[in-house]
Amino acid sequence: MRRPGKIVCIGRNYIEHATELGNIVPERPLLFMKPPSAMISSGEGIVLPAASQRVEHEGEIGVVIGKKLRAVGEDEALAGIGGIVCVNDVTARDLQQADGQWTRAKGFDTFCPVGPRTVPLADLPDLDSLEVFCRVSGAERQHGYARDMAFKIPTVVSYISHIMTLEEGDLIATGTPAGVGPLQPGDVVEVEIPGVGTLRNSVISGQ
Repeated sequence: MRRPGKIVCIGRNYIEHATELGNIVPERPLLFMKPPSAMISSGEGIVLPAASQRVEHEGEIGVVIGKKLRAVGEDEALAGIGGIVCVNDVTARDLQQADGQWTRAKGFDTFCPVGPRTVPLADLPDLDSLEVFCRVSGAERQHGYARDMAFKIPTVVSYISHIMTLEEGDLIATGTPAGVGPLQPGDVVEVEIPGVGTLRNSVISGQ
C-alpha cells in the first residue's frame, strides 16, 4: 500500500476498550490523526522510542478510501470505500496520558504498521461481520468484530467527510477492541483480519 495523504483514526470506538482505560464512549466519533511518516509495511520493525516507557499495540480494521468523498451520506460513504486493510495503531500510552492530546503518543516513526494487502469490499462478507485479532508472540490479546463498534464504518466515513475531504488512498483506522497491552523488544505483533491477511511486525528497542 502506498503512503496515504492522511491517516484519520477513531478513538474509543469499542465500549470495552474505552472502559479498560477508564474512559467513556464519546457522543460522536472521536477523531485524531497519525502522520503518514509513521506508516511502515508488514515485516518492518516497530521501534520503541526512548521517550516512552510503555508502548502498546492496538489492532484495528483499516479502511482505505477509493474515491474523493466530501460531505457524503452513509450510502455514498460505503460506496466510496476502496478496501479493508490491517492496521496497528501503536501508542505510547504514558505519553498519551501525560500530554492530554495524542499527537506525540501516536506519531512516532514506525507507529502505524499497515498491510499486508488491501482487499476490496466485494471480496469480503458484510462489514459488520469483519473481525480483528491481535497476537503478541503467538498469544492472543485482542479480538473484536466491526459490529461491536459504537460508530459503524459507514457512519465514521460519512462523519469524517463532513469535516475534511477524504481523497483516494486516505486511510481510516476505525478503533481498537479491548485487550491492549505493552510491547517489549523481541516481541512479534500480528494483526489479523480473516479474509484480508495478517500484518506482522517485530519490536525493536530504539534506546
